[in-house]
Amino acid sequence: MDLKSSQISAATDAVRTLLRFEHPADSVLRGWFREHPAMGARDRAFIAETAFGVLRHLRRLQHLAPDRAPRKLVLGWLAIVQKRALRSMEELLSREEAEWLGSVKADQEALPPAVAMSLPDWIYDRLAARFPAEELAVLGRSMLEPAPLDLRVNTLLTKREDALAALRASEIEARPCSLSPAGIRLKDKPQLEKHALFVGGHVEVQDEGSQLVAMLVDARRGQMVVDFCAGAGGKTLALGALMHSAGRLYAFDTSERRLTNLKPRLKRSGLSNVHPQLIDSENDIRVKRLAGKIDRVLVDAPCSGTGTLRRNPDIKWRQQETAIAELSAKQRSILSAAARLPKIGGRLIYATCSLLAEENEAVVEAFLAERPNWTVVDAAEMLRQAGVPFAEVGPYVHLLPHRDDTDGFFVAVLERTA
Repeated sequence: MDLKSSQISAATDAVRTLLRFEHPADSVLRGWFREHPAMGARDRAFIAETAFGVLRHLRRLQHLAPDRAPRKLVLGWLAIVQKRALRSMEELLSREEAEWLGSVKADQEALPPAVAMSLPDWIYDRLAARFPAEELAVLGRSMLEPAPLDLRVNTLLTKREDALAALRASEIEARPCSLSPAGIRLKDKPQLEKHALFVGGHVEVQDEGSQLVAMLVDARRGQMVVDFCAGAGGKTLALGALMHSAGRLYAFDTSERRLTNLKPRLKRSGLSNVHPQLIDSENDIRVKRLAGKIDRVLVDAPCSGTGTLRRNPDIKWRQQETAIAELSAKQRSILSAAARLPKIGGRLIYATCSLLAEENEAVVEAFLAERPNWTVVDAAEMLRQAGVPFAEVGPYVHLLPHRDDTDGFFVAVLERTA
């Protein structure tokens, strides 16, 4: 696509707004587009791709442009990361910009690993302590790529092969996901809001990794199940389908807005066993009334989100190292409260979309150290028994962008024995 000066100016303005890091990037960009309603679809796509590209590669680009000027970051993204020929951009550049881009393109020196991966030092150091250098380099590169668009088929209403056929009939390229038996991966990112499959509740947008987390709850027809931190309800809907809409599924959350957003999705899904419940905290009376009665409890805990950097690259710049200890304490508190709900033989599934041990193994191991009546179930083996080709040695499941091509997730399955 030939570049226009207006596109670079608009992308620069959008990047300038995003770099304030006042709110999540996707909501900021939606607001920016609302303020520019005359912009065409092609320009909107260019600006969105450029803005998120700059966020993904921000540290590298700031290394190349120490003055951190938003226009230079945009030009650096186009010329250095996307490798556009300077000849194709020369009419849009000042002499100073052309000289700067020419010098940085010619001088591609080896960058420090954290800079090359565009990670803050505190995230890089934690990942370097966990992964060998070679694997860390592959993981770092994978997190600089956009996340794919996955769908979960609502198996109450249709089969995956029928959903695939309907998508292909609409000239949407799609294939089965590699791991999730209900997953579909799209080649591109088409608008689905008006597609008959989406409107009819036959599919929901959901990362393949998130679908596997729901599978590990092992929720069954007729059980009592709690989604303890339901959010907008993606995993709630997956659990309801796995339960064949039979039994009772509570969706707890402390945000009325998030539960309100669940309502239209729930209506589309055809589920009749979901009961959204607004709670004021993990110690709400609604939670206490269910103590010792529940078969399965999913705790998809609030976390740093470091496993979602492909789709939420602003997290690595908005999240602060000091927040990790606070998050870990909150996660332990939520897990402790949720542990009151399962009956003997019931299970507690702890999950995060974090890559950091402080939010994952450390939380689970602290929980187990204080509770001899709980044991760990091998979650990796559970996936294999369900027919998922997953090679990792358990007992925990780690889903990783570079290996599994999903968001990064940690899952532990815990069972109450007495």
